[in-house]
Amino acid sequence: MATAAPTAPHLFQDSTANEPMPVIPGDLDPRPGRSREWRPKRVLVTKSALGWDHGRAIAERVAGLGLDLVELPNDRVKLDFSDDPRRQYAESKATMAVVVAPPSKRKLQPIAPSADWRVDLAEGCPAHCSYCYLAGSLKGAPITRVYANFPEILDEMPRHLGQGTITSRSKTRRHEGTTYEASCYTDPLAIEHLTGSLSALVEYFGRWEADAQLRFTSKFQTVEPLLGLAHNGRTRMRVSLNPKPYARFEGGTSPVAQRIAAMRRMAEAGYLVGLTIAPIIAAPGWEAAYGGLVDDVARALDGLEPDLTVELITHRFTEGSKAVLDSWYPGSALDMGPAGRSQKRTKFGAIKHVYDRDLMRTLRAFFESEIAAKLPSARILYWT
Repeated sequence: MATAAPTAPHLFQDSTANEPMPVIPGDLDPRPGRSREWRPKRVLVTKSALGWDHGRAIAERVAGLGLDLVELPNDRVKLDFSDDPRRQYAESKATMAVVVAPPSKRKLQPIAPSADWRVDLAEGCPAHCSYCYLAGSLKGAPITRVYANFPEILDEMPRHLGQGTITSRSKTRRHEGTTYEASCYTDPLAIEHLTGSLSALVEYFGRWEADAQLRFTSKFQTVEPLLGLAHNGRTRMRVSLNPKPYARFEGGTSPVAQRIAAMRRMAEAGYLVGLTIAPIIAAPGWEAAYGGLVDDVARALDGLEPDLTVELITHRFTEGSKAVLDSWYPGSALDMGPAGRSQKRTKFGAIKHVYDRDLMRTLRAFFESEIAAKLPSARILYWT
């Protein structure tokens, strides 16, 4: 196995749904428009970020788009918030900050059950999903922070080659090699037109002559920058999907049909592809809704034989994330009540609320049957 790593390169969407969202001033509302790329209202660039080629390249991209670019005199990212909590949320979600990732953020962490290791290009997401798990994972204002010190992020990966436990040493997934997940704390495709970081990472894996694979998942359809890259089959793009009737829970994202079409385009470009059906929401009528979703994917992939995987993730939440989401999306129709739920302790000791055992069995049997019948070549990687 060759382990030498390549050198580092120098370097809003449709929401027609009626899900209740915060009362947001019109200039910050994510809902108007259809299939537009995210345009943050302001972009803050720290002093240290401008010391990196990649940081300066991001600043140039932002300036070229005519966005409000503020060069900070130091490395402190701070907004003068309104006293209105809802406007505070809206202003944070409309802000991108270009920063230097500290060592603690660059340190790779296991990311079961998806991949061996988590690699972060950014932290935060411009979408407005009323089930967002980042609400319980990230502290402070929900600003999207993108990392300028890209070469230091790359430097962490070769030393972890072959050291993971999810695919590196798995009997069933060993053929994937050492896997690196780039969408744990962000949607990298949602910000790619601003950062160029995902394209650079895809090209890095394409040059890296090692038994390794990059993975990312997205709720966005803007794959154009990736289609012509020399990925060499070492990147798997997965689309994160929920049925169209549940689009009201996914404000600011691409329409489901466009995401599925983007996956086909990536498959045609030779990428490994996959579905992340998440979070599976057992609302009334879920069988018809998810059955229709699998039908839509099967029709979209007709005539292709892509390397297709499926990841199935049921809806869950902690008390902490529920409190944050309730403050962000008051009046949301997403059910986070106790009925039909069980408690499960995380590896960090927190309590999360998951569907009860009987419902989980019913859901799992349904999805396994639907996928086997309609996407027979797909491999289900995990159920959780």
